[in-house]
Amino acid sequence: MRYPQVAALCAAAALVLAGCGGVGGDDGESDGGKVTLTTMGFGLGDEIATVRADLANEAIAPADVKVSENAFDPQQFLSAVASDNPPDLVYMGREKLGTYAARGTIEPLENCVEKEGIDLDQYRDPALEEITLDGKLYGLPEFYNNRVMLINDSSVRSAGLTPDDVDPSDRNKLATVTDQLTKRDGDKLARIGFDPKIPEFLPVWAKANGVDIISEDGKTANLDDPELIAALEYTVGLIDKQGGWGSFKAFRDSFDLFGDQNPFETDQLAAFPMEDWYLNVLSDVSPDLELTVRPFTDEQGKPIDWVTGSAWAIPAAAKHKDQACKWIKTMTDSQTWIAAAEARVEKRKSEGKPFTGVYTGNEVADEKIFGELVSLGDTPVYDNAVKAVLEAQEAAFSLPASPAGSEFQTAWQDAVNRVLSGQQSPADAMKQAQQEAQTALDNAAK
Repeated sequence: MRYPQVAALCAAAALVLAGCGGVGGDDGESDGGKVTLTTMGFGLGDEIATVRADLANEAIAPADVKVSENAFDPQQFLSAVASDNPPDLVYMGREKLGTYAARGTIEPLENCVEKEGIDLDQYRDPALEEITLDGKLYGLPEFYNNRVMLINDSSVRSAGLTPDDVDPSDRNKLATVTDQLTKRDGDKLARIGFDPKIPEFLPVWAKANGVDIISEDGKTANLDDPELIAALEYTVGLIDKQGGWGSFKAFRDSFDLFGDQNPFETDQLAAFPMEDWYLNVLSDVSPDLELTVRPFTDEQGKPIDWVTGSAWAIPAAAKHKDQACKWIKTMTDSQTWIAAAEARVEKRKSEGKPFTGVYTGNEVADEKIFGELVSLGDTPVYDNAVKAVLEAQEAAFSLPASPAGSEFQTAWQDAVNRVLSGQQSPADAMKQAQQEAQTALDNAAK
């Protein structure tokens, strides 16, 4: 997504990887013997990152870490590994980590955990499950992205409805409500009534239909399950009701998602399931928004929360594994998270804006953050929103680590896109995805 030219150049010229975005490790001889570790996939975008990175650097002093400020690039990473010049630390989505663990390019963390005395009990179980392959832990979890329902109260009321009417447990009613909430300006879409968020959120809709898209051991795909196909048919039908994928996507792509002209503020979107981090965005740019947040539910009204996030890992061929271990321990430790959250609280206070919390893979940190640091009595909309996310967390599930996690994700997302673009029926697309995914899983297992 970022740095595409740099990534392509690195892949084409592995011999110069050490100078390409700071990918390769540093033996530390060029700076008076000081060891400088390198990263891939991480950036210091805000105080949540910088406070923790500063504390982690203190923990490994006099060594330090050079944050490369680049996105994780699979081709660049594997080229660096092949040239025996990998970064010391990698930061990637937890759903991808199993792929690299199965290839032997990521270090198991048993020795790291034992040597540094890392308390694994502080981390949330669904986050650890995403990065544990064949009984071995390959990373330490960072953020904990929950998925909940966000409803734009003013948009809903303008259609003569209430937030209670936007109910994913009643599929027939939701389809009718989507029609009522959709607004057009002539032939053009002017407001999305309900965005089912596919392809990205297909695992949520599958789970709501009682289907896990992959087996518990991460080795068997369930993409052609009839109930999953039914979920895809339903969600595509919601988009078709609103004019079809072409106009729907074009309108959605025009949103100012992170600005004060965001789709809730401008009445361009009535409701959708979304990751919890978007509440932080809305509280920043639209603190006075009228908003209802609730757990997503299955057809029986039971909450469903698909959680994802990133993780820190250490390449198997990294040159400074001991320092890397101490660094990721500190980055994900409860006290480090709390220090970062306290910095965010002070920043928000200085701006006169509410602090809605930071959802982490560290349960001990979250107890402090949401038990003591989050105080939203003056902003009941966001107070209720945070309570809804915490309620949803009680029903959290994650996808298991898989030896072909990247390929598996590509298979089902490509299938949904083929359906949305009209190339295949849901049944045919998921049958093809099942074959592609299972082949990748079988080959990886070998």
